Amino acid sequence: MKINKLNIAILLGLAAIIGILVVQLLWTREAFNLEEKKFSQKVHIALLEVAKKLYEGTNHELPAESPVQKVSNDYYIVNIDNDFEPEILEYYLRHEFDKINLQTDFEYAMYNCHSDEMVYGNYVPFDEKAKAKHTVYFPKHQNLVYYFAIRFPGETNYLFSSLRFWFILSFALMVVLIVYVYSIFTILQQRKYSELQRDFVNNMTHEFKTPLSSILLASNFLKKHPAIQADDKLEKYTDIIIDQSDKLNDHIGKILHTAKSDSAPLELERIDLRLVPVIEDIIDNIKVKHPTLLAKVKSSHEYVVSADPFHFSNLVYNLIDNSIKYCDTEPDITVRMTHQNKTLHLSFIDNGIGIPPGKVAYIFDRFTRIPSAKSNEVNGFGLGLYYVKKICTLHRWKISARNNPDRGITITILIPLQQ
Repeated sequence: MKINKLNIAILLGLAAIIGILVVQLLWTREAFNLEEKKFSQKVHIALLEVAKKLYEGTNHELPAESPVQKVSNDYYIVNIDNDFEPEILEYYLRHEFDKINLQTDFEYAMYNCHSDEMVYGNYVPFDEKAKAKHTVYFPKHQNLVYYFAIRFPGETNYLFSSLRFWFILSFALMVVLIVYVYSIFTILQQRKYSELQRDFVNNMTHEFKTPLSSILLASNFLKKHPAIQADDKLEKYTDIIIDQSDKLNDHIGKILHTAKSDSAPLELERIDLRLVPVIEDIIDNIKVKHPTLLAKVKSSHEYVVSADPFHFSNLVYNLIDNSIKYCDTEPDITVRMTHQNKTLHLSFIDNGIGIPPGKVAYIFDRFTRIPSAKSNEVNGFGLGLYYVKKICTLHRWKISARNNPDRGITITILIPLQQ
């Protein structure tokens, strides 16, 4: 994915989450307003019923205009053109609020016409075990004689508790947004570090290439010199220089190839490959370098798979060469092919030193070399099996490794067979 496409995907994802969060907050606000309106309607109905009960048994009739007035969000007054007792009022209030399931604390006060002030009535908690609280002030209303006032000090908390689900969902969305932003920040940082690492590797290997080419050129020239050919020791030393320079050149090529494949994906050119002849040819080529190698191919069928011939050959070569390097006896390698449920099991079984059980899962990681007595003798950067895993992934094959019961390891590649 190019960096501009990545930025567009990040911005679209961020905009989508922010949009969802904004819509959720708007819905929550509308739900809060609706819940507040429902609360106010419930209170009006309950107080109107209380007023009706206070008018019963008197010579006065309930006025046509509603006696209930909402002064503020949590403060109501009810005009009663008749004298009444606080105990009766509290009883009616409790009864009507229970009737409409209004589960919150309330407090009330009554107007005393003799003292011309509001006389505090009582604080009625929803939870009877809770301690009673006392209000600070009930303002007096003008032009009313017989009336009472009621306040709901816990109305806001009551409304928030009714919308608990909406607030939890909004909080969850905010957490998702924070995690998303943090993840994107981490991805961009890792991308930056990866680019710096790749640039460093490219520059370092290119800088190595120039002096190494000069060393190889000079070494090959020296080997052809008559004085060198006449001296066995000098010729041996020259061969060592050339051999080690070739190894170093090969390692640098692997590093460059890996860095290139990380910046731009490899392109596969698949063809139908007959596996047995391809693997036997690779084994014959390796035997030129390692004459004592014991390697055989066991297969009951002539398997044909769709694969890139170049990368598949490198894959097989790397696996066999790795088995030879990490063997402290005469290497004996078996390449076995079986099939099960339309899947080919291509297994490479060796008699090497094996891998510590806790380290098997890491052998395909880049630049990973498992510490052992043999690994100190083997030159390399830990890129061989990483390349093998990458080629398998590009082919959409699965690869795994396990230790053998006696010694050595078995690396198995699962390849879907062609229909």
